[in-house]
Amino acid sequence: MEKAISAAEANRSFSHLLREVKQGRSYIVTSHGQPVARISPAEAPGRIASKARESLIARLRSQKVKTIARWTRDELYQDAK
Repeated sequence: MEKAISAAEANRSFSHLLREVKQGRSYIVTSHGQPVARISPAEAPGRIASKARESLIARLRSQKVKTIARWTRDELYQDAK
């Protein structure tokens, strides 16, 4: 559950706020009663990379394999004209 906190209060108690976010709590920062930002725990870098890798592999597996002819060395390095 996210707790609303004013920008002024968040500024005054930022260290305390970060300690609570580190423990898993999330906050919505408000300015003049309007939500302007969300402070929530960051995902571990390894977890983000893992999700990206899984997404890429799933996309590649869903694509059809195309069979193409073999290229010669000359064709591969031929200048585009």
